[in-house]
Amino acid sequence: MSAGSDAEGLHAIVLAAGASSRFGSAKQLVRIGDRPLLSLVTGRTAEVVGHALIVVLGARAAQLAPLLKHSAGSVVVNRDWREGLASSIRAGIARLPSSCTGVMLVLADQACVTAGDLRRLAGAWNRQPLAVAAARYGATIGAPAIFPRHLFAQLSELRGDSGARMLLKRHADRLVKVPMASAAFDLDTPDDLLELSRS
Repeated sequence: MSAGSDAEGLHAIVLAAGASSRFGSAKQLVRIGDRPLLSLVTGRTAEVVGHALIVVLGARAAQLAPLLKHSAGSVVVNRDWREGLASSIRAGIARLPSSCTGVMLVLADQACVTAGDLRRLAGAWNRQPLAVAAARYGATIGAPAIFPRHLFAQLSELRGDSGARMLLKRHADRLVKVPMASAAFDLDTPDDLLELSRS
């Protein structure tokens, strides 16, 4: 993968370092249609940010990296992936260039989120670039979400497996909620895959 940056300063981090313990095998390799899940999610994200993309791998990094050989962006291997999601966010944030004005956090197991969904999220953030833009599905506000540069330090202070949801609550007064029903689906278990195949 080659590095790059888009003109608007928006970059994306695809978080794909988990061990898929509930799934029982590397869910990033599960084929959705004709593509492995990781390739699918990374490709959809690249449609929005181009080469301004970082994919964070951890567990099974050597197995997954070949999927990204011809993809846009760059790969970061998070050696601390066992800590949880926060460590992958920190690893990605540390690699963002100084030209980056906002970062979109994308979960690699949100198989139903489309490039169109991510484009709408980016559009909402571009209209209010000092705010946080996040997906709303049901009563939940969460990923994918875009954080402006002035919050990068707080993202870098996250610990554990809770991701950035606490920051969404902390900055609720500057939060743009983007309806995104597709973000409600996470591919976590074999039953989830069966549900997806039926839809």
